[in-house]
Amino acid sequence: MVPSIRQSFNSAFSEKKYQHFLQSLNSKHPGAIDFRVAETPIFIPASFTKKMLSACESIIDVIVATNFKKLTEQAVPQQLMVPNETDYTNFIAFDFGICTGDNGAIEPQLIEMQGFPSLFSFQVLYDEILRQHFDIPKQYTAFLNGYDANSYIQTLKKIIIGNHLPENVILLELFPHRQKTRIDFYCTKDYTGIETVCLTELMVENENIFYLHRGQKTPVYRIYNRIIFDELLQQSTAVQKKAAAVFFKPVKVEWIPHPNWFYRISKYTLPFIEHPNIPETHFLNSVHPLPVNLNQYVVKPVFSFAGQGVIIDVNQENITAIPDPQNWIIQKKVDYAAIIETPDSPAKAEIRLFYFWDEDWKRPRAMMNLARLSKGKMIGTRYNKDKEWVGGSMAYFEQPA
Repeated sequence: MVPSIRQSFNSAFSEKKYQHFLQSLNSKHPGAIDFRVAETPIFIPASFTKKMLSACESIIDVIVATNFKKLTEQAVPQQLMVPNETDYTNFIAFDFGICTGDNGAIEPQLIEMQGFPSLFSFQVLYDEILRQHFDIPKQYTAFLNGYDANSYIQTLKKIIIGNHLPENVILLELFPHRQKTRIDFYCTKDYTGIETVCLTELMVENENIFYLHRGQKTPVYRIYNRIIFDELLQQSTAVQKKAAAVFFKPVKVEWIPHPNWFYRISKYTLPFIEHPNIPETHFLNSVHPLPVNLNQYVVKPVFSFAGQGVIIDVNQENITAIPDPQNWIIQKKVDYAAIIETPDSPAKAEIRLFYFWDEDWKRPRAMMNLARLSKGKMIGTRYNKDKEWVGGSMAYFEQPA
């Protein structure tokens, strides 16, 4: 992305330096990083960042509009509707691919978005350790809007904990110590003081929720929710019964963010938005006739995550076999640019921008990011496991001189 910095980074790189970096990164919580960490960050010029932020702000214009809930009333599956929905989401993640545009220029293209948390805490540790082991230019930062590690952590902590004591706030997940993202849960405790609790450990009594904190039955007033319902629906009857008591019946708890926003701000929202850096997107059932050049489109289920169910090489038979086209989108394919130079073949990349929304703000703000490098068709840490210079990473944004 920035040739001079890329050349300098690659020239200074060594496998020994990379292994020392991984050792430091893993030393905080040994064995907790259950995904491949890439050998390099991505360096983003200011002009590219400006385009990503412009696309995000155009989406936020739609989100903050008074008719947004009406627009997305069909986004939340009825059987997964959680009571006491909030007026806004506390967190949004926007995923951009680094792509080649029609004119051959390198540009961002929005791939997905979600009104849901991401690796908000781990990336703080990642940035700290990365800078200890590699030469990151001073005019490049992982943060946005003038934030740094301290102000970012304070904002994250304020949003998650609110006016409560840390012991009355929990990070909620399904079998958290088995999750590939568990490193983020442990870092969240480091930075905020809240415990990570499995759904199965909660006690529900007369609309009140409790958990055992240091052996004591402790009330839960606020839940930092990390449970994705796709995974929840695959669990045993006993687990789903507990979920019904916590999620789908009235309980006296604050959700951060409220689970309904996972669906309201998602692939479902993309057909309502037009922007040069957002690929043309339609609900599958609304496209008549289908494009002749189906090979230039990708088809995605609305209610899925982590790339599951996506059809990349689309044909008529694929679409005919879909029983519920109203729950799918058809999106113009983007051309990922293999632009990150590595010792063997260049890598493709995605950047996820973190947006927070504090109760005192009129609209969410861009805060930080993560990045992912790939040398295959799919982007994500679960893919390309047999390759190098791929996996989880971070983008560093150029700052004005």
